[in-house]
Amino acid sequence: MSGIDRISELPESLLTQILSFLPSKQSVQTSVLSTRWKNLYLNVPGLDLNLSAIPYDADEMLLSFLSFIDKLLESSPESKLFKVKVKCRDTMIDGFRDRIGIMIDRGTQHLDVESSTYDIEDDSFHHPCVDFMPMNLYTSKTLVYLKLTSSGLDDPGFVFMPCLKFMHLEEVKWRVHLEKLLSGCPVLEELALLRDLDDDYAVAYDEFTVMRVRAQSLKRFRVLPLRQVRDCRSRVNCTLEIDAPGLKHMSLGEDQFDSIVVKNLTSLLVVELDIKFFVKFGVIFNPWNLAKSNEIRDFLNGISSVRHMIISAKTVKALEYYSQAEMIPKFNNLSRLQAMFHSNLLQFLPAFLECFPNLKHLVLVVHSEEMGEGLELTDVPRCVSSTLECVEIQEKLELEEGKMKATSYFLGNSAVLKKLILSPTTYDPRDVLESETWEKVNKLTKRSTGCEIIIRAMKEVVII
Repeated sequence: MSGIDRISELPESLLTQILSFLPSKQSVQTSVLSTRWKNLYLNVPGLDLNLSAIPYDADEMLLSFLSFIDKLLESSPESKLFKVKVKCRDTMIDGFRDRIGIMIDRGTQHLDVESSTYDIEDDSFHHPCVDFMPMNLYTSKTLVYLKLTSSGLDDPGFVFMPCLKFMHLEEVKWRVHLEKLLSGCPVLEELALLRDLDDDYAVAYDEFTVMRVRAQSLKRFRVLPLRQVRDCRSRVNCTLEIDAPGLKHMSLGEDQFDSIVVKNLTSLLVVELDIKFFVKFGVIFNPWNLAKSNEIRDFLNGISSVRHMIISAKTVKALEYYSQAEMIPKFNNLSRLQAMFHSNLLQFLPAFLECFPNLKHLVLVVHSEEMGEGLELTDVPRCVSSTLECVEIQEKLELEEGKMKATSYFLGNSAVLKKLILSPTTYDPRDVLESETWEKVNKLTKRSTGCEIIIRAMKEVVII
């Protein structure tokens, strides 16, 4: 049976489906395999082109790519093009918008476009040019997933995308309000945003100083981290307003908005915070600024029904600043918390935990650095004494002091603690029973006599 080409005997519909998982360049290369494969790539229900890989001085290569796209679009105009992914290079591509429009008309369900980012130089000034999306995008009846990067969105006057469930927008140039765009997506479930901090149009027009996320169907919302490390500073003040009664998961990944307003977040299950409530790199807000304190208070009250929260060291520090002037609201529904503390902020830990009276599971990540002198954790909040059942203490660096202080605190004060986990540790797992850490933990007083102590060391686990 050797030498028989079993793959070529498969039905054409299956072969084109297999080719749809390849980048289009590799799909085209299969045309040399045999007569059967010669034009098979033209019937693939997907397109995956990386034009950024074409050298800037290779115009003929670019033209051949565009010729391929045109041939593909003209060959079977009645066939569907379910998945389209195009990454442009940083130069203008004539007819790009029209080609995207044709693809959308072919019943595209998954559209992922990274547009060109380039400037036109005129009299020593650099004018950014934008690849705007075609108008038929806003009325697509087939789109389910939409991801746009560095693209322009014009105001179409009317928006209706009845099947769109996932929208991912990175550094989009806005000429239409986000609220209007979302209003035409009745089944949208997930939205991800990365704001363009250098949008010249937003600088010139005050109407784009508010981004409103209003969607009844929205279940997951994320503000993405910046794509590159930079001095996070906006050229125009912008407020993010979130009004989504069905939202279950919210992640705010970086300070891109000067203020954040939340409304009707009654269904929240999970919140991830990596913000300091101030859009400027390395600078934190003034806790005695009444307007900013009120804004933070309203934000915290607006998310206080959440059940699971993940908080970065940056946010913990911001909340410690805030607590100097105002009381942090209570999160009565919160049962699970993961928080990162720099070791010099561990003194704030008891006051911080006071805000979570019904906490059951705590993951405490201690980022070790120089400890403040005389660290004593004495105050015991309600959750530590009466509700906390599991504590996991992780350490980012190889200093044990902060972790041991926290370990002693929880073991000595938690009446219903069932499990305490130390992970990871810094010693060789083969020597774990003789390690100094094991000896220290084994000598600590346990208020909850049934508490199980687990020391995770690489691949081995030691239970005390």
